[in-house]
Amino acid sequence: MKRSYQQSTNNEMGVALVVIMLIVALVTILAVEMSSRLQLNIARTSNVKANNQAYWYALGAEQYAQNSLKTLQTLAGDNINLSQPWAQEFEYPIEGGSIKAVLSDMRACFNLNGVNSEIESEDEPEPGSPEPEPESAPDPRPRGNGPTPSQQAFHNLLENFIQDAFLADTIRDSMIDWLDDDDNPNNFGAEDADYESLPIPYLAANNPMSHPSEIRLINGIDQGVRDGWLKGLKEVICVLPESQLKINVNTIREDNAVVLAALLGDTLDTGLSIINNRPEEGFQSKEDFLGLSEVRALELSQEQSQWFDITTEYFKLETTAKFQGAQFKMATVFELNDSGITIISREFGGAF
Repeated sequence: MKRSYQQSTNNEMGVALVVIMLIVALVTILAVEMSSRLQLNIARTSNVKANNQAYWYALGAEQYAQNSLKTLQTLAGDNINLSQPWAQEFEYPIEGGSIKAVLSDMRACFNLNGVNSEIESEDEPEPGSPEPEPESAPDPRPRGNGPTPSQQAFHNLLENFIQDAFLADTIRDSMIDWLDDDDNPNNFGAEDADYESLPIPYLAANNPMSHPSEIRLINGIDQGVRDGWLKGLKEVICVLPESQLKINVNTIREDNAVVLAALLGDTLDTGLSIINNRPEEGFQSKEDFLGLSEVRALELSQEQSQWFDITTEYFKLETTAKFQGAQFKMATVFELNDSGITIISREFGGAF
């Protein structure tokens, strides 16, 4: 009897020991899990704090650029060129990171919204003559009359990246259809019916573009994604909130000389030659540029001559702020006008 009691007591103690060990193991697992979550929350909070700080540093660089542009607007007059301080890359070290800012002239790229720019009439009504009856907006490219000069300039640009003439025609006409306000496709273009037949259907915008990444939706551009030439094209295009086609000949660089060549309707070598022989402080007037022997030889029309200028109203600031391992990128577009400096867009990260 005594032996049976002792054996029962030992069994109970063994069970109790196992239960205690299970409890200790469970508590240990909970403690490790709580510790891991605490460390994760601390890391997450630290990252959020670092990202927020990097964001505010980027906004500080934006404010600095805005003040610099106000000074430029006051002192530079109508000559914006690459010898001025705004064109220098800005990099400022800070405790725990750095701020890098690059300001660029958006008149040094090809404005996609200018593809359908209309020819300005040279005829002015005589004093006292009756005003003409209002008409509907003219078709920027009357069917059968061929491309307008601005549309041909876009085609010239495409030819620097595309070897297929048919594909270049397709993208040009599809761009015309994307920007115009009707549903009538051009010869090689595309309208709603074409886009609705895609596996993922959508409609043509029939409006100006709001971001250069919209070009990915244009009929024919998918070939550029596959062949890789879209990467080069996207470096020289931009979107401005206007339908004018105009560049600043004082801020075109060698890496986007194709834009100058496209608007001149000449070879890339001509564009590079003009840029390499440009005065250090740029051309002092638009007439100085148009008076170059290379330009005079091309016999530009009056409309083509209006594409070239030595000033700008739009700048783009690309900011990269780094702080404690966090990195924040922001792109800001400024417009210079009579009332001062206006921020017309702000983009985070970069989707194009």
